[in-house]
Amino acid sequence: MIEIYLKTEHDNEFNPIANYCLGCFVYVKQASLEDLDQIDQLVSHEIGDIHGSIDKYEIPRVEQHGDNLILFTRHPGEQEVGLHAEPLTLILTKKYLIAISPYSNPLINHMLLSNIDIPTTNRSMLLLYLLARISHQFTTSIKQVRHSILLHEQPTRMIDSDAIIALTKNEETLNQYLTALVSMRNLLEALATHNYLELADKDREQLQEQVIAITQSEELCHVNVKSIRSLRDSYQIIFTNDVNKTIKRLTAITIILSIPTMIASIYGMNVAVPFKDYPHAFMIILSTAGVFSLFAMLLFIKNRWL
Repeated sequence: MIEIYLKTEHDNEFNPIANYCLGCFVYVKQASLEDLDQIDQLVSHEIGDIHGSIDKYEIPRVEQHGDNLILFTRHPGEQEVGLHAEPLTLILTKKYLIAISPYSNPLINHMLLSNIDIPTTNRSMLLLYLLARISHQFTTSIKQVRHSILLHEQPTRMIDSDAIIALTKNEETLNQYLTALVSMRNLLEALATHNYLELADKDREQLQEQVIAITQSEELCHVNVKSIRSLRDSYQIIFTNDVNKTIKRLTAITIILSIPTMIASIYGMNVAVPFKDYPHAFMIILSTAGVFSLFAMLLFIKNRWL
């Protein structure tokens, strides 16, 4: 689905329009192959192969075809199970800024509903704004994952399989973020160091700040992944220790219970046994079994098996 918007310096919001015009913003959401063919014709086949824009696993990078610039980016998103970083392709041409997403992109939707002071005619500034939003979204999402990790740093007695599953999911999320962040950092560094865009010194400084922000997010991801692995290793040690304690306890109880069982088995044999004619034999045997069992229990308690 292709939507066209125009915002001039005198407008307060993005206005949908019916036809393409100079300086408009073209939003291709839930992009199909037919939509991409239309965009290809719109730019007169001057931007190369753009079918990678609907590849859900496309790696961020920058490509230049003549005067046209294509940015394959990724940003945090949860619109598909198992996919935590969504693709967003930004194409800067002489006439348009084009955004292509295989989903209804929340980042673009938020921009269209906000009152930013950037007209669509200022395509480079609008492109920088979207890149800044991607950087900010990574920072926010990583902090949310960090908060989730802290919630699962529970006391030992409260550790369960749900906590392990949550940590594993968070680790998978961070690993996908890391893959995207490394490529996004390379993309931003290429924009900052090469003359892909005609930028003022202030805008180039802003781009450098985004590089720093992405780098910090990358480092924060590494720290959180290490924290998750440390927690998981600690939980594994605790679980193993608990299993060993349980096995020791069950073994001790089995031995304690086997003493009266053994004595009762002996006296249950159809042979002559001591105290067979004694009127208080049952109490003597029961007391003897109890004494031996109590001695074994005290011995295990002393050795911390119980």
